[in-house]
Amino acid sequence: MREAGFGGINRYKELLGYSNSKLMTEVSKSVDVLEKKIYVQSNSFDQVFSMAKNKMAMLASIPGIQPVKNDGRSTIASGFGYRIHPIYKTSMMHTGIDFSAPIGTTIYATGDGVVERIEFDGRGYGNHVVIRHGYGYETLYGHMSKILVRSGMKIKRGDRIGLVGSTGASTAPHCHYEVMKDGKKIDPVNFFYNDLTPQQYQMVIELASQANQSFD
Repeated sequence: MREAGFGGINRYKELLGYSNSKLMTEVSKSVDVLEKKIYVQSNSFDQVFSMAKNKMAMLASIPGIQPVKNDGRSTIASGFGYRIHPIYKTSMMHTGIDFSAPIGTTIYATGDGVVERIEFDGRGYGNHVVIRHGYGYETLYGHMSKILVRSGMKIKRGDRIGLVGSTGASTAPHCHYEVMKDGKKIDPVNFFYNDLTPQQYQMVIELASQANQSFD
């Protein structure tokens, strides 16, 4: 595109008839080509800048940390997949990861987004928050003892959104955490890359893969 010429035989007709017409025409053509190159390059830089900004926003929005800090007080009690249900004692699909922690432990947003939904429920996920991150991603944080955000609130990764509890269909204090992509629940263990060393991440994978009993 930058090297394309200019059409039209009469584009420089006003320069004809002079002793230096050829020189003026060639100079004018060169200036026109340079102007076009500058315009196209500037537009290209604008596009690259926009893409970079969008990429940064996307990386900040995609879930990238654990909802409960790995500080020795919390542990992964149950992972994604078929687990023994604590109440029905049968193998059922567990669509998230359970982080066991004392009541009152802080729960953090795992990516930038907007609080999509807050529910206070005596069953199921109990008191829980759903955050819409954009780019097809949503996260759910269940069984809270206290919710610290409101519906429609803008959230940054690492913001405090609630406290660990045991509300709803829960058998012990924990945070049930889910990740949804385009409406489908997927394994959250694939989204802990931002705050763990490779060794810690390997340990998380091992804990989450154990076929044990879930907390909900």
